[in-house]
Formats: sequence, structure tokens, C-alpha cells
Amino acid sequence: MNRSFTDILIKPNEFFADVMGEQENFRLPLIILLAGGIIAAGYGYLIGGVTAKMMSGALPGIDIIITLSSAIGALIGVFIFWIVWAGIVFLISSAFKGKGTFRRTLQVTGYGYLPQVFGSLITLIAAFEYVPRIVVPQISSAMMQDPAAMQGFTTALLHDPAMLELTQITTVITIVFLLWSANIWIFGLQHARGISTRDAALTVGIPIVIYIAYLVYTLGAF
Repeated sequence: MNRSFTDILIKPNEFFADVMGEQENFRLPLIILLAGGIIAAGYGYLIGGVTAKMMSGALPGIDIIITLSSAIGALIGVFIFWIVWAGIVFLISSAFKGKGTFRRTLQVTGYGYLPQVFGSLITLIAAFEYVPRIVVPQISSAMMQDPAAMQGFTTALLHDPAMLELTQITTVITIVFLLWSANIWIFGLQHARGISTRDAALTVGIPIVIYIAYLVYTLGAF
């Protein structure tokens, strides 16, 4: 049956009921994750560039290493998140006597990542707007030997008004689109693991609530 991205976003129950009638196919989940990874890499490159600019005076040539490693790390991080998250919900759903395979869980969690692709795109646009406004302190090679000075420069960077506003915006966006993904994951796990909607909601909701609480706490620490 023909499926669309719209079905995943607004009709997840019907979408996954259809998917369960076929053998696991990772083509579309991988496309979704790759798209999210590429966008995340762009964001990582921009944010890494801020750190690179701060460190370039102390370590000439390190800027390209920092920016590229940030971009590559963000790309790989999306796929690591996918596997780790699938493992978490697979284990939690086992407590509710889930019977589906891990491959099926991996498949549905990949589909459920779709809203976060849109969220990542919005954060990338925000980064293009805010990163040029960030006042980046310059660290000299002598300052590298002073841990207190390094801590002071890092704190100054994190509390730069543009950096603070970008952090706040990206945190809110992350929470909103994560909740959208959570809704999709609930239906996906209900079908993939053969559990009730309630049990699927608990499986997804418990770690999501913990993570959101952590994000809010971290934001309040700035």
C-alpha cells in the first residue's frame, strides 16, 4: 500500500497497522534518519564553529578539526540515538510482556523520528540567525594553562545573550517535536510489541518525561 510522510505524522495508528502486515523494511526509516542527521550536522557545524573561533587563538589550525568533528558527531549521534532509544523502549515494553522483535521496534522508532527532522530544520534556521550575533571570547595559549580562566571564558560564552536565546529556542523546539515523536512512537510500539495503548504510552512516556525534566533543569541552570 502506498504510504506518505503525512500518514506517519497525522495517522500513525493506521500507518503502523498497515506496516505490521509486511516484512521489516528499513528504507524509509533510514531516509528519515539520514535527513535528520544531515540537518543536525549543519547545526553542529555552526555551533562547533563558535567553539573553534574561541580556541583558534590558542591552538592555530584547530578550528577545522572542531567544526568537522562537531558536524560528523551530530550526524552519527542521530543514528546512535535511534539504536539506544529503540533499545530503551524495547526493554521497558518487555515489562509489559511485549512480544515483537527488536528489528520491528527499531523500524517503528525510525519512523517516529520524522517530526524531529522538522524540529532540527527549525533549529538550524535559528542558528543561522543567532550564531553571527554571538560575541566569542578569544583564548590565548597562555590562558590554556589556567583552568579558572578557561572556565570563565566558557561561562562567558554560554551566557552571551545571543547564545542564551538560541539555547532557549532550541530547547523549546526540541521538547515540542519530541512530544510529537512520542505520540507516533506510542502507536508504533503498540503494534510492534503487541501491547495496549496504555502500556505503550507508559513505555514511551516515562523516559520522555525524565528527559524533558532534564532539559528544563539544564535550561534553568543558565
